[in-house]
Amino acid sequence: VQLQASGGGLVQAGGSLRLSCVASGDTISSYVMGWFRQAPGKEREFVGSISWNSAYLKYGDSVKGRFICSRDNAKNTVYLQMDSLKPEDTAVYYCATARRLLTSKYEVDYNVWGQGTLVTVSS
Repeated sequence: VQLQASGGGLVQAGGSLRLSCVASGDTISSYVMGWFRQAPGKEREFVGSISWNSAYLKYGDSVKGRFICSRDNAKNTVYLQMDSLKPEDTAVYYCATARRLLTSKYEVDYNVWGQGTLVTVSS
């Protein structure tokens, strides 16, 4: 499976963006999907994870209450809705897939990664 993330861009603080991650080459309907981000000079950080049936969601502490993961298995696509954006949300955002039933915040559990999309939040 290959993953293509898109939807990044420049937005003012307080604004919103929706990222998309489209999978090709295989269906992701049975897999956990995750979102991570990496800011300049920092380690990659867990953002959110969604189970195959959307029943289970997990979020990083820094985005809880502001970001929402969702998916459309018929479109082989997952989304990250980002609201109330802050300058500290500026990062390259990556989607990834994990062959497991339960959500995870650990990078090691994800075996396929997309190329990333840049989100820049201005103050």
